[in-house]
Amino acid sequence: MLLPISDVLTAAQLEEARQIFACAEWVDGRVTAGHQSARSKNNRQLPENSEAARRLGEMILTALGQNPLFITAALPLRVFPPLFNRYQGGESFGTHVDNAIRQVTGTPHRIRTDLSATLFFTGPDEYDGGELVVEDTYGAHNVKLPAGHMILYPAYSLHHVRPVTRGARVASFFWIQSMVRDDGKRSLLFDLDMAIQGLNRDHAEHPSSVQLTGVYHNLLRRWADA
Repeated sequence: MLLPISDVLTAAQLEEARQIFACAEWVDGRVTAGHQSARSKNNRQLPENSEAARRLGEMILTALGQNPLFITAALPLRVFPPLFNRYQGGESFGTHVDNAIRQVTGTPHRIRTDLSATLFFTGPDEYDGGELVVEDTYGAHNVKLPAGHMILYPAYSLHHVRPVTRGARVASFFWIQSMVRDDGKRSLLFDLDMAIQGLNRDHAEHPSSVQLTGVYHNLLRRWADA
């Protein structure tokens, strides 16, 4: 499932983030790359343990915790602390697949990367190129969203970032371990939940709403890891 989520961050939060980015130190993005992806990664990142990354990461995690569409789609169990990258001057990231397991730096904790997320801090008019290209069984999908919007997609997908030829592309990227690891099952639950919400909105007293809600929770109970 490839799902855009609009307005994760507010205009005020984006402005605060831009001020933080302007004063932050950026380092070689290969510091967080695996062996395979390090060969094709060419960008800059905020250091994982920096104050800027911590503040912005907390902002994102708080926003996601209040976003019903994210919770419905991801069914999050754990979220990797958000990382931040910048592409400019022809920088790009070649085709790769994300590591299945990520160690949370400075802790004994690991998460399984069921879903990948990219949250954009710069809008499409601020840079040329820089599309996130996600490949699935239906082909390649070009993603270039407004600032504050996020794309959610299966972490096993092949993907790359095209060279940025004008301006700078700044984004956050991170991974989610879902309560339901299988993407097909998670997609079915998402479709069912959205249908239930639509039924409740249009026919609030319809008896099928209770039945369908029961089906949803019984499937979640059967499939969830937690």
